[in-house]
Amino acid sequence: MSIPNVLIIGGSGFVGSAVANRLTAAGCALRIPTRRAARMGHLKVLPRAEVIDADVHDPGTLTALMAGQDVVVNLVGVLHSPPGSPYGPAFARAHVELPAKIVAACQEAGVGRLVHISALGADPAGPSEYQRSKAAGEAAVKAADPAVAWTLLRPSVIFGRQDHFLNLFAGLLRAFPVLPLAGAGTRIQPIWVEDVAEVVAQAILEGKGVGGTFELAGPTSRSLADLVRFVGEVIGCRRWIVPLPEFAGLLQARLMEFAPNPLMSRDNIRSMRVDNVASGVPLPFGLVPHSLEAVAPGYLGEAGLRGAYGRFRVAARRR
Repeated sequence: MSIPNVLIIGGSGFVGSAVANRLTAAGCALRIPTRRAARMGHLKVLPRAEVIDADVHDPGTLTALMAGQDVVVNLVGVLHSPPGSPYGPAFARAHVELPAKIVAACQEAGVGRLVHISALGADPAGPSEYQRSKAAGEAAVKAADPAVAWTLLRPSVIFGRQDHFLNLFAGLLRAFPVLPLAGAGTRIQPIWVEDVAEVVAQAILEGKGVGGTFELAGPTSRSLADLVRFVGEVIGCRRWIVPLPEFAGLLQARLMEFAPNPLMSRDNIRSMRVDNVASGVPLPFGLVPHSLEAVAPGYLGEAGLRGAYGRFRVAARRR
């Protein structure tokens, strides 16, 4: 097939940047709307990438953005929301209402291909508002039949150089001698961001996965406590990890919710009532995932070395 023009909604974030880089390498022309185009220098340097200030929640703006595009990729997601039933307003806006608007805009603009990134564990009866809202967003995408050929991707927790998962725990381990941990026994099957980008690229460039829902996960699963211990070993900060029962984790998260940018919410704790692992093969299209153990030390170790060099410089100035 010919190299397509691709509109990436949510393309300025951690996963979106990886997808943009992969599609640019394949020669795609990209259109990336964002609320802060002036700060997106890492995307503006990409050849054939158009970074635009735009409000993607406005239906008219969405339709205008799709002019001349062949494919839409939706990567928008949020981790926190004020509570609600069956899900809170921020979850509703990002995970449910926006996909419905994207589908409507695709139909109006005549864009016939949509790749939608959901989440492993999306379930209309899931224990968390996040999971329920992700399932409702999937339903909105499926309603695009037959005008829009859709593909749904359900990644597990995504890791990579700029992730907010392993890097978060690395920071906590460096800061505290003891780490109370809610959901310590929950099993997670983390997926490398570059593997996610490759699946998206194959869905777009080779037309794979139309009408399918695919889980994206790494080759192995670990408990959350084991993952945190692994991070500690890599950065040289072995700490005492104290598993918390759910009621204590919910209390801890409630206190964190008072912060402007909370690290954890009660809804996050409820998500951990179910394991975040693939039910079958970890990747579609015959792809083989890279292991966390092979990839993560490359960037977590760098952070540890930078911190060590900083301490050495401080010590040297004291002499």
